[in-house]
Amino acid sequence: MKLAAIDIGSNAVRCQISSVLNQNGHVFFKKVEYVRYAIRFGEDVFNTGYISDVKIEKFIKLLHAFQLLLDVHDVDHYMICATSAMRSSLNAPEIIERVRQQLGMEIQVIEGETEAELINKVIYKYLDERNYLHIDVGGGSTEFNIYVNREKMASQSFEQGSIRHMHNRDSSQLWNSMREWIETNSKKYHPSRAIGTGGNINKIFEIAGKVSGKPIFRKQIEEVAARISAMPMQDRITELLLNPDRADVIIPASEIYLSAMKWAKVESMIVPSVGLKDGMLHSLYERYHPERFVISSIS
Repeated sequence: MKLAAIDIGSNAVRCQISSVLNQNGHVFFKKVEYVRYAIRFGEDVFNTGYISDVKIEKFIKLLHAFQLLLDVHDVDHYMICATSAMRSSLNAPEIIERVRQQLGMEIQVIEGETEAELINKVIYKYLDERNYLHIDVGGGSTEFNIYVNREKMASQSFEQGSIRHMHNRDSSQLWNSMREWIETNSKKYHPSRAIGTGGNINKIFEIAGKVSGKPIFRKQIEEVAARISAMPMQDRITELLLNPDRADVIIPASEIYLSAMKWAKVESMIVPSVGLKDGMLHSLYERYHPERFVISSIS
């Protein structure tokens, strides 16, 4: 079986195709294709309320390319989810209908709570007996979850993300709301470690030279952020090899991660390098597979 997930984010659109392998009743997802394109819907939507005609045309071409890719890979089932930028865009319904008519592809615009639930499917196995604050920072929204003994106890989505923050499309009231939610729930559930998901924290983890499976400490995140912040944009691209669409949002994103850790009074974070697209693949498997084998890992 082959499954595919297309994640339409505020910064980029991602398409991942994975093979489903069964080893003695344990299921593994093996990535066979991954394409990421920085479409940056958030820049349009958070500033004007609409997705521009130029980006709509590129988006249609991109989805057509993904459609051909799914076809040549003989993908059995796929899912397309759109998040914060599409939720906020005034012309999203017209775009979705055009995609349906021209390509026959269905786009699901999901709420922040659904986004968090999908990600929850793949971070569960990275949790242990500690109490965790999960921080997922996207381009347009941030999701917080608190886990106690691997059980979700509290969850909240905020329309705050790296692109919104970069373009000053947030407010002190929003920051205060996030702080109040984290401080209130941290006093109640006492998280001792964070778990971070999202492309920016993955890149910070990589730049810090951390080893997979080991935590990164708040001080190390601060040091990486300070190093990047001091570099001109061109040096971030040529020396750190950051994509242009990563080089500018990584600092606004780091401010959200660091603020959340500070409010929760946690000093370390694990970074499992999974996200929404992985949760979508997990959900597809649960929906379509006749047996319910244990999903062991997403590689």
